[in-house]
Amino acid sequence: MNAVLALKAEHSLTTLLTVASLARSTFFYHQARLDTADKHAALKAEIQRFFHHFAGRYGHRRIHDRLRRTGWVVSKKTVLKLMRALGLRCQIRRKRYTSFKGKIGQIAANRLERDFTTTAPNQKWVTDVTEFRVGERKVYLSTVMDLFDRQIIGHTTGTSPNLVL
Repeated sequence: MNAVLALKAEHSLTTLLTVASLARSTFFYHQARLDTADKHAALKAEIQRFFHHFAGRYGHRRIHDRLRRTGWVVSKKTVLKLMRALGLRCQIRRKRYTSFKGKIGQIAANRLERDFTTTAPNQKWVTDVTEFRVGERKVYLSTVMDLFDRQIIGHTTGTSPNLVL
């Protein structure tokens, strides 16, 4: 669009629109939009004011709530879109809960050294534990696979991912 505007004085508009694969109506629509004022200018200023007042700690949900309290009628998605356009991002993220508390138990030796090829059956077996959510509970599936032909040798299920599994 900007290139067509810049070259419009030197070349015909029809040629430029053909090269740019741009419809004539689209060109004039966007050219008219360049002259109009930003309809969200006041809202953007208010969003920036709230964002900086709370030192970048408020995200789009809390800023939307503040805007509603001060009388603005605007959707949450509009606030999110404008914050993204302004480059405003909340500095603090909530920490998510993880049950992992570091190194627990003993780590097995790495005997395969990432060499997963084998020439005969029953030379190398590997295992993995997969967690499934069934309703409100977690169920764990442990499988043992032969690396020769990728055949599952055995499997077991349990409600806890422990050594017994």
